[in-house]
Amino acid sequence: MSDISALWEAESIAVIGASERPGALGRKPLDYLLRYGYKGRILPVNPRSPEILGVPAYPSVKDAPGPVDLALIMVSAERVAGAVDDCVAAGVKLAVIASSGFAETGEEGALLQEEIVAKARAGGLRIIGPNCIGAVGYENRVLATFSPLFGAESVPFEPGTLAFVSQSGALGFGAASLALERGLRPGWVVSTGNDADVTALEVLRELATVPEVTGLLGYLEDTPDIGTLRELAGSGKPVALLKSGRTEAGGRAAASHTGALATDDRVLDAALRGLGIVRVDDIDELLDVARVFESERRPTGNRVAVVTTSGGSGILAADAVEAHGLELSALEPRSKEALAEIVPAFGAIDNPVDITATVLSDPSLFDRSLDVLIADDTVDIIVAAFCVMAGPDVEKAVNALSRAAEKGGKPILVARTGADFLAPDAPRDLREAGLPEYPTPARALRAAAALWEVSRPRTLPDAPRPGAVPGPGAEATEPELKRLLAEAGIAVPKGRIAESAEDAVRAVTEVGGTAVLKAVVPGLLHKTEAGGVEIGVTAAAAPEVHARLAALGGQVLVEELIDEKGEGVELIVGVHTTDLGPVLTAGLGGIFTEVLDDVGHRLLPLAPGEGAELLAGLRGAKILDGTRGRAAVDIEAAAELLHKVGELVQDWPAGFALDLNPVRVLPKGAVVLDAALGFEAPEEAGR
Repeated sequence: MSDISALWEAESIAVIGASERPGALGRKPLDYLLRYGYKGRILPVNPRSPEILGVPAYPSVKDAPGPVDLALIMVSAERVAGAVDDCVAAGVKLAVIASSGFAETGEEGALLQEEIVAKARAGGLRIIGPNCIGAVGYENRVLATFSPLFGAESVPFEPGTLAFVSQSGALGFGAASLALERGLRPGWVVSTGNDADVTALEVLRELATVPEVTGLLGYLEDTPDIGTLRELAGSGKPVALLKSGRTEAGGRAAASHTGALATDDRVLDAALRGLGIVRVDDIDELLDVARVFESERRPTGNRVAVVTTSGGSGILAADAVEAHGLELSALEPRSKEALAEIVPAFGAIDNPVDITATVLSDPSLFDRSLDVLIADDTVDIIVAAFCVMAGPDVEKAVNALSRAAEKGGKPILVARTGADFLAPDAPRDLREAGLPEYPTPARALRAAAALWEVSRPRTLPDAPRPGAVPGPGAEATEPELKRLLAEAGIAVPKGRIAESAEDAVRAVTEVGGTAVLKAVVPGLLHKTEAGGVEIGVTAAAAPEVHARLAALGGQVLVEELIDEKGEGVELIVGVHTTDLGPVLTAGLGGIFTEVLDDVGHRLLPLAPGEGAELLAGLRGAKILDGTRGRAAVDIEAAAELLHKVGELVQDWPAGFALDLNPVRVLPKGAVVLDAALGFEAPEEAGR
């Protein structure tokens, strides 16, 4: 048993602040442990009561017979420090601090929280919380919580395979109650409150090692630690996260709730996508994803076949397939031939396959159609959509779907649009058959997309390693940056500094007779707006242009003119540091930058193929492929450039912001035309 796994494996639990008073929070954990049949030792701690609810009590956890695997601290904030000292003295390895009044209340509470965590760490005690509702492990009936959920008259307590971990205890246990209501079965529910020591992600990482867990679900308010995220993603267990604070208002609310810090939301989206972690937007979506995580069937591709008894459901399903980034299978010719022999003439054999309401009079239509789709190698996921079927008809459909799932091993999701009273046993029967059920095609396809996201093959990036190129100084000029880029194998225009007007003439001739001249002035980042760039300069015009640019107070850079015919496409490429680490941003540059805001983000280091994936995900990706008679550009070279930039900056200090704009992607090759570097103030770096 690890320190953290005591939350669900503890063989002895001390309740510090235990009470026999009806309604007291310190009574609830004792009530629950006794009511639900916890088999371990229960150790109430209360200096004024020798016995609580018939269980011997102790003045201090130090007086309780050891070892104590888990302590639940339920005293007022000012008494928590003393309770932590007692836990350290008693050799307790994990304590849940349910008390509030810490970082969520402001600066004074934050200082108290820091003091308590420091005490605990010095004494080898890990802390869950403070400001949390506790945890439940269903298999061992560990109820280290005061959640009112378990005080209800009838609570399903059948251990399941889903793990819920939430910073917000009320939201986490509320979601767990909705899961139970929908027939889902959590096996572990943990709240972590302020994440002062053990974080929600650390608990998820620990749960990922539990063989019985089939799905990990989390609600986060803090910016997640990227190292723990990577470990979680590498566990092989499917993960879905609901991360609040997408908006500025949400970020402020999160900070006031748990003292959480926020990072750029698009960066977090990109990080999770790159790691194969599903991000959801609300509790309903989290529970929909949880349902598909209960099944261990996984797709090997993203091609979907829809079989339906309703043409309308089929159309909605087809729309949802595209909306969620899946692909509607074209079906093999032999499948269409077989379906033509099965489906009524007024149905449809092109995907979506509409077997029509004739299934009511001929239930074998489901069996035979599903057999065809299961055998089709172009089908990875099957969605069965039917409406307003009742009683025995639903039972027959469920049996057919269950047989098909067992036979083919492909995931089958069910969109059953109809009230439960039409077929009261259907939800249970579908759940027992391992068939995730949803009320609409759109929700079924959204869950299918999540299932593919956690199943698709991906190469995770290696952990950052020390780079070969140290970061440049804060005053690095464009020529210095381009020298570093060139040394890293990144193409830049041929050029050099011209020391005088006469030297400018020679430099223009050296680079081909027509050049770009730029002012190189420390601190001047926006050269064009300041009149510091002149394009198409000939040798004859070079002296006058050189003199004008030199008057801006710096040197003059002469470079070859790239893409004089205008055949290429401009990209903007940049790297900056965030709470999650360095992030690479790339998108359409030039006139498109401000108008379209068409950029993608990826956390560094990049995994193999991730640069190409970023470019393919841009809304304007077709521009790179060539449009309206323009030649296609070298996407492979552009993707390679992104990877080389990522490798170049991997050892640069936090706080830098590298801006390569524009990068000219040509029919052959990609060239960085301009480079600038900035640094944030030290206190802002990484924020």
